[in-house]
Amino acid sequence: MKLIYLSGLAIACTLMVSSFTGGNDDGGNSSLPAGTKFIDPAHIDNSVKPGDDFYTYANGSWMKNTTIPASETRWGSFNLLEDFNKNALHTLLEDAAKVKNAKKGTPMQMVGDLYRCGMNVDAIEKAGIAAISDQLKQIDAISSSSQLIDYLAAATKEQANPLFNFYVGPDDKEVTKNICNLFQGGLGLPDRDYYLKTEKRQTEIREKYQAHIKNMLTQSGESNSDAEKHAQDILKLETELAKVSMDRVTMRDPHKLYNKMSLEELSKKTGVINWQYMFIKMGVPKEKMVIVAQPDFFQAMAGMLQSTPIATWKTYLKWHCIHGFATFLSAGFDNENFNFYGKTLRGQQEQKPRWKRVLGVVDGAVGHQLGKMYTDRYFTAAAKKRMLTLVNNLQSAFEVRINNLDWMSAETKVKAKEKLYTFIKKIGYPDKWRSYAGLTIVPDSYVKNVVASNKFDYNYMISKLGKPVDRTEWGMTPPTVNAYYNPAFNEIVFPAGILQYPFFDMKTDDAAIYGAIGAVIGHEMTHGFDDQGCEYAADGNLKNWWTEEDKSRFEEKTKMVKEQYDGYTILDGKHVNGALTLGENIADLGGITIAYDAFKKTTQGKGNTKIDGFTPDQRFFMSWAQVWRQNIRNEEAEQRLVTDVHSPGIHRCNGPLSNFAPFYTAYNVKPGDKMYKPENQRAKVW
Repeated sequence: MKLIYLSGLAIACTLMVSSFTGGNDDGGNSSLPAGTKFIDPAHIDNSVKPGDDFYTYANGSWMKNTTIPASETRWGSFNLLEDFNKNALHTLLEDAAKVKNAKKGTPMQMVGDLYRCGMNVDAIEKAGIAAISDQLKQIDAISSSSQLIDYLAAATKEQANPLFNFYVGPDDKEVTKNICNLFQGGLGLPDRDYYLKTEKRQTEIREKYQAHIKNMLTQSGESNSDAEKHAQDILKLETELAKVSMDRVTMRDPHKLYNKMSLEELSKKTGVINWQYMFIKMGVPKEKMVIVAQPDFFQAMAGMLQSTPIATWKTYLKWHCIHGFATFLSAGFDNENFNFYGKTLRGQQEQKPRWKRVLGVVDGAVGHQLGKMYTDRYFTAAAKKRMLTLVNNLQSAFEVRINNLDWMSAETKVKAKEKLYTFIKKIGYPDKWRSYAGLTIVPDSYVKNVVASNKFDYNYMISKLGKPVDRTEWGMTPPTVNAYYNPAFNEIVFPAGILQYPFFDMKTDDAAIYGAIGAVIGHEMTHGFDDQGCEYAADGNLKNWWTEEDKSRFEEKTKMVKEQYDGYTILDGKHVNGALTLGENIADLGGITIAYDAFKKTTQGKGNTKIDGFTPDQRFFMSWAQVWRQNIRNEEAEQRLVTDVHSPGIHRCNGPLSNFAPFYTAYNVKPGDKMYKPENQRAKVW
């Protein structure tokens, strides 16, 4: 399932809870914390001119007075909401953990036992690496290429295959049917660039990564000399995999990722791997076809399976097994894992509290159980109703923009509006909750529960084969602080988690609401028409619905967006990748413009009554700016330039506004101001 997210939050579980006082009532309570203004003038830095840097003008004082917590790599609106919500959900977990004799299979038992065993540090410490002895024994027993293939198949069923990824999802060109998919993997560093670039930062990371591997292998019982040699072998092997991996910009083209072939055809390409046999071992014996995202990677990987000694592959698999389970093992492994992936790579100063990390595991394993507990207590029907009204208003505003486009033909406009009005709208929580029948959560082994959950999710996934695609399914759990667009379903999804300050509030003025959650809605809608989403038709299929002339004009429009963001820098001259971030930048530009059009149809939008000295339009843009405010560690910011499809916060705020005439009017932006762009240089797509 290809989900396009609002936020680039690299967090296992982004949770929220509102200050609603009841269950699913129609009370319309405000979610704004007592004494808090939705738009607080105290956050403004009046030493900065709005037309020079609106992001810093609107958020500068907040940024100066806000410290990134030691356990975080950045701190902003998303993080504030997530943290507030996690603290409230902590109560749900603690309550569940206190119930010792809950009926097996109930949300209280599953959530409570999983949380309790994750918090049982003494038992985890006592088990040590023996907790994954079964997995390590399987690797140690490998003595041939055929046994290596068997292991990879078995690891796939536990969702622990480090070499490649397997998943089941809609066939992009026949989206009513599910199909098997293969996707490249194999790397322990965040991206191929970390292996291939020779800049100082990447070189240092590789050296520290090799030292980290050695430290983990030493803790597992290897001698210093063996661990040192094995670390060198692993880095060399992963570097070869990186060389044949498709880069992130290329992977943004859905056509290049759609390589449908028979298992027989794939087997001929890969030689050593008989994929018919592999699929039988993976528990999908009836499948004959597969979509291979990166055929060149799989062909090269198969060659490496033949040319690389079995002993090296065993060392590689052992390392990735330990790495994959590190956060569930004793403190030595957990801390060493954090020291590299948290401190070195991202600048994080200390671990998150254990309960927060376990909460992420609970959400990943039985998230719908937790989500049901959450929505029963905290989410109101009134909030869902207002959100649907906002979505419908934005949809109408988008239609008007399509009608008024001067670069699109009438023929293509008809198809664009067809796609717009076939959006599936999911708000708050699923109409149908996922069942966890068959999943056993035990009270005494954290690792066993993680493995059991992985197996259960795998079996759930492959059970979809041979069945129609279920469009009611959600790709996020309800408490998540995020939103997404799914092109195969042509759906926009807003979990309950994001329907809270500083994105949403039941009693705040329309300017603030449309500038925040309204722009989020517009952002997700625009993803259906960005450089990726535009390749999918109204029915969700990957097929062209444009005239040749319209597509050419669209690409000229988006080229201007790419070039604009290519010019942006952070960290003393490091450039944003305009091609990697293009879809999100188009969505941000569409989000703010469509939300503004919808806002101008409201009573407040038609008037000019000031609040706290600001006009309605000014409040709209200030609300937009506070959505993206954040402080971020340099290490995290640099990693995101390589791995994140979203631009840095300052450019997500200022970039769209520099193209938008109503912003110029609201803040009297004139030639000479740093954000000013002549009319013919302003990017306009939707």
